[in-house]
Amino acid sequence: MTHVDAVIALADAAGAAILEVYRRADLGTSHKEDASPLTEADLAAHRILVEGLQRLTPELPVLSEESALPAWTERSGWRRYWLIDPLDGTKEFLKRNGEFTVNIALIDAGVPVLGVVGVPVLGLTYAGVRGAGAWRIDASGRTSIRTRAMVGRGRADAPVTVVASRSHGADTVAQWLEAVERRVGQVETRNMGSSLKLCLVAEGSADIYPRLAPTAEWDTAAAQAVVEAAGGLVLTEQLQELRYNAKAELLNPHFFVIGDPEYPWREVLAH
Repeated sequence: MTHVDAVIALADAAGAAILEVYRRADLGTSHKEDASPLTEADLAAHRILVEGLQRLTPELPVLSEESALPAWTERSGWRRYWLIDPLDGTKEFLKRNGEFTVNIALIDAGVPVLGVVGVPVLGLTYAGVRGAGAWRIDASGRTSIRTRAMVGRGRADAPVTVVASRSHGADTVAQWLEAVERRVGQVETRNMGSSLKLCLVAEGSADIYPRLAPTAEWDTAAAQAVVEAAGGLVLTEQLQELRYNAKAELLNPHFFVIGDPEYPWREVLAH
């Protein structure tokens, strides 16, 4: 039992709560200790997800961006747990550009084995289960998705599509692009906020997402599960698979999301 349908329903409920706030003039914004923004939508989605997941699997811990972080001595003993970001892309939410998501991941021994990414403004959900596949769900139903092959890409009429953050690390990505473009051929860049960038790779709309700026584990786990279930990989700068709950702090290393594991990305990225 993967619980994926129940988790999709929870993401939908959290998304509806977020949209209630999104449509108001006052977004109820405050700030956390690190000065990052926090809205009433973050907190409403957090409550829905935590309560729902605790009902679904009372035996599993739930770690949310908006909850107190348990001590490493406790967390290091977790094998299976839920890792959630109730509203990923709060800056995009505040800009009202629609590029924010609800992220729910099930982690098993450091591996994201189930992931659901809801996109409330678009009425769209991505879901993936390790070994079972990945799906794009919208008003017309559920469609299986796969990452796309790099065969024939790099030409002017079929460029390699690189997806990049709208808010973080643009200069670093530009330098990286200069270094790799001569090896992969013609490149086009799409900018987007939140975990949507990983989902574009998962559905075959983009080929690679270089993340060369900080992220936290709850920012990436759900969408990584979708990418990997769709046939892609998420690799650190050391070209190791990105894993979770392996250290006391929750910051991810820089990483690359690649759609086609058969393409010699490791050679390109190692230079």
